[in-house]
Amino acid sequence: MIDPKLLRTDPDQIRTSLAARGEDTAVVDQLLAADESRRSNIASFESLRAEQKGMGKQVAKASGDEKQALLARTKELAAQVKETEAAMKTADADFEELLKTLPNLVIAGVPEGGEDAFEVLETHGTPRDFEAEGFEPRDHLELGEILGAIDTERGAKVSGSRFYYLTGPGAQLELALISLAMNKAMEWGFNPVIPPALVKPSAMEGTGFLGQAAQDVYYLPADDLYLVGTAEVPLAAYHSDEILDADTLPRHYAGYSPCYRREAGSYGKDTRGIFRVHWFDKVEMFVYCDPADAEAEHAKLLAWEKEFIDLLELPYRVIDVASGDLGLSAARKYDCEAWIPTQGKYREITSTSNCTEFQARRLGIRGRFADGVRPVATLNGTLCAIPRIIVALLENHQQADGSIRVPEALRPYLGGRDSFVPSAL
Repeated sequence: MIDPKLLRTDPDQIRTSLAARGEDTAVVDQLLAADESRRSNIASFESLRAEQKGMGKQVAKASGDEKQALLARTKELAAQVKETEAAMKTADADFEELLKTLPNLVIAGVPEGGEDAFEVLETHGTPRDFEAEGFEPRDHLELGEILGAIDTERGAKVSGSRFYYLTGPGAQLELALISLAMNKAMEWGFNPVIPPALVKPSAMEGTGFLGQAAQDVYYLPADDLYLVGTAEVPLAAYHSDEILDADTLPRHYAGYSPCYRREAGSYGKDTRGIFRVHWFDKVEMFVYCDPADAEAEHAKLLAWEKEFIDLLELPYRVIDVASGDLGLSAARKYDCEAWIPTQGKYREITSTSNCTEFQARRLGIRGRFADGVRPVATLNGTLCAIPRIIVALLENHQQADGSIRVPEALRPYLGGRDSFVPSAL
């Protein structure tokens, strides 16, 4: 959540951020009114409690009718204190719930507008000219089927639409990608983590995934647990309600986990193949740092994502995501989009978000700094979302005969293999 002090000192900054996201600014006035009610109730409670405490001394010294009057007032005060305390707690809870609906403040310089208002920052590599090479590229599903790497038919039979099996070369590619990603992350100084994929509501809410993204979350009511859509959730909650020493920051974690998403808002989109699915495996980078270092850490995360994509020899571009397309927790987000030949466009394969202090405030994560104890900043970055990377690898590295060239960086994890060949060849 945002700092409540900002609501009182600069509500227009919050209004400006909400407007950039394309959201209603009326909630700011509602929050100001709720904050005033909360503070008024706190003042009334404290005033009555002070009077109640002072009354005890007066009763001890009084006698006769005066004492009886004081005792009557004491009884009256007890009822008023109880009533005011309940009102104070209700007002405080109402304010907190409303405050949690506010998204993070958009960082200055983020392009304003909806999904298509992004800014292209960089383009790397050149898409292949398959026409000049003399053949029409196959899409990843056709390639996966002739290689015996992807089986969506049996995935649908067993689990329903948007599920799949990775078999043979597909399974080998996933294991190789995970190994490469985790090894590179450790090389960059990340601590490897295998986090739980089931979390309590507090973890999901704390990271901001029960707001605008709630429709895409899987919930197990019998256990009151959520299936995570990204390792960001358990990694963010790892230090919840803790105070971290400044000299231990920044802390870098790389988590490998399964991810579950309903994709409820994507009906009819990317239904063919494994680009948009309900379950996939992913390696996620996560950072805790001093808020003053957050933008520098964000740049590092993006640089590491680019280095990984370069190792896979994929053509891609980097975009600065527009304000209206940011998630609840993100103050700024960069996406890396790989070229997908059969779609004739760039598609997101990694992203990295600067969440500033937003998640840390919700999760109670603070740092012990020279100027006192205050919230840290959190950042996340997808290093390797397996299905989308496999899609990009198959389509970009395909050969005319249906075989797939293996990028050099992956070969050590595949026993030196330099290609996957259809079984019929």
